[in-house]
Amino acid sequence: MDGPDTSPSRRPIRDGWSIGVAVGVVGVVFGVLARASGLSVEKACAMSLLVFTGASQLAAVSVIAAGGTAIAAVASAMLLAVRNALYGPVVAHWFGRDSLPTRLAVTQVIIDESAGVGAAQPDPTDARRGFLAAGLGVYVCWNLGTLVGALAGDLVGDPTRWGLDAAFPAAFVALLAPHVTNRPGRVAAIVAAAVTVATAPWLPAGAPILIAAAVAVPVAVRSWEGPA
Repeated sequence: MDGPDTSPSRRPIRDGWSIGVAVGVVGVVFGVLARASGLSVEKACAMSLLVFTGASQLAAVSVIAAGGTAIAAVASAMLLAVRNALYGPVVAHWFGRDSLPTRLAVTQVIIDESAGVGAAQPDPTDARRGFLAAGLGVYVCWNLGTLVGALAGDLVGDPTRWGLDAAFPAAFVALLAPHVTNRPGRVAAIVAAAVTVATAPWLPAGAPILIAAAVAVPVAVRSWEGPA
């Protein structure tokens, strides 16, 4: 009689890389939009390699394309990236005993997708494997997508000719959609949307995003905590 199957599950690896390929398609869109906003191929690729958080990168590019300042673009990107720090305590359970260099390397791939795939696994071993597969899969595919999109940007030219001006909001919504599956995310999204609509006609480009993000974060935290 055969004993229980103790071989490692392939599902975390498959799920992680499947998500990576899907996100890589959005990376192509980011590369095209980055070039259309005036970034060079080198700058677009450097942003993906070093910043590596899709929503923040798309927000920064949109601010630049709308004529906003570099400070507004960086600030809006940083505010959106802060949410990744919330995954730290969860990921620490999977890598807390690893060496410091390993833990520092892991921080680069703490994103929505890697944390989500890891948290969906039934045990810590598969959680580690799923987290790494999604993190590395997204990192590789996002950067390859950025490179392809940035190189293609010169061929595409004006993205409005191809309807790619609509690709930014579509890609942005796709990246943020998982966050509105719970009550805090929905509350924060509604408040941020209301603030943006109310301030956009009166403030310079980039400022509504900064204000909306600054308001949405405490609203989301408050919603998690519940009423006093």
